[in-house]
Amino acid sequence: MAYLTDIEIAQQCKMKPISEIAATAHVEEEYLEHYGKYKAKIDLSLLKKERKDGKLVLVTAITPTPAGEGKTTTTIGLADGLRRIGKDVTVALREPSLGPVFGIKGGAAGGGYAQVVPMEDINLHFTGDFHAIGAANNLLAAMLDNHIQQGNALGIDVKKITWKRCVDMNDRQLRNVIDGLGGRMQGVPREDGFDITVASEIMAVLCLSDSITDLKERLARIIVGYTYDDQPVTCGQLKAHGAMAALLKDALKPNLVQTLEGTPAFVHGGPFANIAHGCNSVIATKMAMKMGDYAITEAGFGADLGAEKFLDIKCRMAGLTPDAVVVVATIRALKMHGGLAKTELGNEDLAALEAGIPNLLRHVSNIKNVYRLPCVVAVNRFPTDTDAEIDCLIERCKALGVNVVLSTVWADGGAGGEELAKEVVRLCEEEQGDFTFCYEDDTTIAEKIEAIVKKIYGGDGVNILPAVQKQIDRLTELGYGNLPVCMAKTQYSFSDDPTKLGAPEGFTVTVRNIKISAGAGFIVALTGEIMTMPGLPKSPAAERIDVDENGVITGLF
Repeated sequence: MAYLTDIEIAQQCKMKPISEIAATAHVEEEYLEHYGKYKAKIDLSLLKKERKDGKLVLVTAITPTPAGEGKTTTTIGLADGLRRIGKDVTVALREPSLGPVFGIKGGAAGGGYAQVVPMEDINLHFTGDFHAIGAANNLLAAMLDNHIQQGNALGIDVKKITWKRCVDMNDRQLRNVIDGLGGRMQGVPREDGFDITVASEIMAVLCLSDSITDLKERLARIIVGYTYDDQPVTCGQLKAHGAMAALLKDALKPNLVQTLEGTPAFVHGGPFANIAHGCNSVIATKMAMKMGDYAITEAGFGADLGAEKFLDIKCRMAGLTPDAVVVVATIRALKMHGGLAKTELGNEDLAALEAGIPNLLRHVSNIKNVYRLPCVVAVNRFPTDTDAEIDCLIERCKALGVNVVLSTVWADGGAGGEELAKEVVRLCEEEQGDFTFCYEDDTTIAEKIEAIVKKIYGGDGVNILPAVQKQIDRLTELGYGNLPVCMAKTQYSFSDDPTKLGAPEGFTVTVRNIKISAGAGFIVALTGEIMTMPGLPKSPAAERIDVDENGVITGLF
């Protein structure tokens, strides 16, 4: 049987005009800024409208494997399932980065019959948000270097510049560069580098801001480097924040699109979860809650990354409290965590499944016992999953007091998410959470890192290198000790070693560097070999993407 590709399914969808989708989301025409027939930005003044907030549901997942989990697909299918059972629902998602689209991971618009559309637009330029973020980032870089060239009144030490340029592309060639060459009038020669746009602090700032005023204040606080006497230099001192905010004023407005089944979807912002905080914008989440009785959102990678940052950073800053959490898993991925090779996943193997289930159980336990939130496990079912394997997983989760619901949204769309939708409604209506953070604001930076490692990752402790401890001491001295911590860590393991699958024990996490994101309002702790500029694989997806003379794109996934 030949299956349609994601892009073929998306292109067969008869989309509704965006005005009709807006009406479904209770958004009047006066708040719409049209970007063609099927996309619009929403004016921020809509947030001031009097309307009771809906329930907030977070979708997260087990530790990712090459077998795939389908978190975004489940998020979209759950929203469509809720709509099918008569609920007033919206969905809030991140925008995809061009890096993964042209690299190895593909787009981030869902899959199968649970997608947001227009899929090609969302995965490519969309409404230009990422380009605006890149332009604002690089304006700051240009003004920084120009300040040094024009006399360096602030006394910036070129060896202590921390601000990098960015581009939304996987381009390892740009990780480390020397620029300003060519003579006295061509700039000051120095070591420099590029991050991918989704790793830029501007992305985090945009996603955590709740207004243009807040955006400007956050931009002004960004630290770009240090003076010769080791004092921080900010974007505000360079007088760049006003112009940067002008570049970002439209990008701050959330985008409205639709699922294949016509559910309103707010798609806005896109920080990676292994090197940033991994959630869509605060503004889009709040708008989704205001315009629906249920707002379904997701956070990147496994619950140890995206969900931890959603709960400890985004919810803390924005005053949000989730009503329920969905943890997505697949039998295939759990068998990989149990040691099975990708080529063997189609065979029933209860021993491998048993060995891999602890990964899921640790994520579930964290949601229930650390954050004290109601939780359900959604098993994204594949045709090769056997009844014995499903039964085994259900029994193990029951021991934790968590229900397991089978989901077939990839193949069946919203119809395959109805049972999950009913369980989510039950959790929201019948089970009261007692939301608690993993750590409190007034603990030290080192204590916050240790709390995450011990409570969430299941590790024994933290190894903070001497040079890192000096950085922590200096940041504390500068008044940043009360900020939350954003862990930069491999997505493939609870530990900082990507080869440690399942639910490893007896490990420590080594913090190799500390960075301050003063504008975003968090401290980044870098562990392992984390790259803020990915590279392309040997055979990038870009080789298989094409467009015909009628403008029809193929090869996106």
